[in-house]
Amino acid sequence: MKKSALMLLFREYRRLPRNLRHLSGAALVMLGFQLTYLVLDVVYDMSSGVFKGSLLEPLLRALEGAPMSPFYLVCTVTCLAALYSVLNFKQQGSALFAEAVNTSSIVMRLNPDTTIIEANPYFCDLLKVDRSTVPGTKHSSFVKEEMRDSEAYRAFWDKLRVGEPCKGTYERVASDGTSVWVTGSYIPLRGRDGEIFEIVKVANDVTDQINDRIDLKNKNTYLEHAAKILRHDMHSGINTYIPRGIRALERRLASSPGTIEKLRLYAPLRMLKEGLDHTQKVYQGVTEFTNLVRDGVDINMVESDLRKILLDHLDTTSYKAQVQIDSLPSIPVNGPLFCTAVDNLIRNGLKYNDSPTRWVKVQTSDENHVAIIDNGRGMDQREFDLYSKPYTRKEGQAESGSGLGLNICVAILAEHGFSISCQENEGGGSTIRIKVR
Repeated sequence: MKKSALMLLFREYRRLPRNLRHLSGAALVMLGFQLTYLVLDVVYDMSSGVFKGSLLEPLLRALEGAPMSPFYLVCTVTCLAALYSVLNFKQQGSALFAEAVNTSSIVMRLNPDTTIIEANPYFCDLLKVDRSTVPGTKHSSFVKEEMRDSEAYRAFWDKLRVGEPCKGTYERVASDGTSVWVTGSYIPLRGRDGEIFEIVKVANDVTDQINDRIDLKNKNTYLEHAAKILRHDMHSGINTYIPRGIRALERRLASSPGTIEKLRLYAPLRMLKEGLDHTQKVYQGVTEFTNLVRDGVDINMVESDLRKILLDHLDTTSYKAQVQIDSLPSIPVNGPLFCTAVDNLIRNGLKYNDSPTRWVKVQTSDENHVAIIDNGRGMDQREFDLYSKPYTRKEGQAESGSGLGLNICVAILAEHGFSISCQENEGGGSTIRIKVR
């Protein structure tokens, strides 16, 4: 017997319950004794010199008397009991396995002519049919009409009829006309004559997952359309017409110096210019972010002084005085996206903060990390991971929010290849570390 076969038998033996292992072991030992007894009996008869004829006579005499030996009978009964117990155990295991599959999966038996032999209740509930009406029904009854006469459907059955299994995700039609989706396998069974006599289908319902995928695809289409509007159609207003209008207004007011002072237009003009500058920064960040929606687009990164781009990003915010930015490294990043991610962490540190003097520091932690430190309520890694999930917010939290900001922040940093960690400070607040190298 090959080594692999012995190993297989040994593994099967080890899978048996302890009582069956003991019984099987005893049966093997007794079988060994039984064979030894027969050999010794034959050897004894041959050495006695009683037999003068054929050499088979001692063997035949030993075999003739052995079945009547009490020892032989005990060995035989033990071996048969062990064999029966093992086979019964295996049969029960197979039955339990079949029952588990039948209760948790769609199971259907089909003839090679595409008619259904039987289907389990799971199939009938999913397809909304009476189980008694299923036998004899054509498989094509549950296939979309445009698919029934297609070349692909004929090829599918041709493969099954020659014994080739088919595996995949399939759309089927319930009795009320609704579509359901299943994923699984069609398995042809061969008889002793080599012919395919039956096909078994085992599958699982994935309708919800497929519908979610279709819904997500539709939403991505809408998002891509919105991104196109932002990237192209809004570009002219934000970056061309409004700046031209402000410059034209400034030129005309410059020709009448007294008008600005008389009408007190310095503050409104400054607000217009600062608002436009802020809008252009937001537009640039959102444009870079929506670019990621398109297939095959890689994030555009350039060597940047992180301190400079963050200071520039915060320049028009109302909370810039509460943020201290120390020396930071120069590394390749997508400026608008990176600033958007860090700005989200800064705003969280200021927003979820009960201190009378709120502050956030951005500094180099070591040669590989940038740290964002705040004196807010504090958050450990477990809470950070939890609130990084989309639409997840702390229960009972008074501050408003969508539950998306931290998730988007983590996604942006992941696009850069950066990892992020969080720990709660002993004196209060959090330290968020971004691994940039």
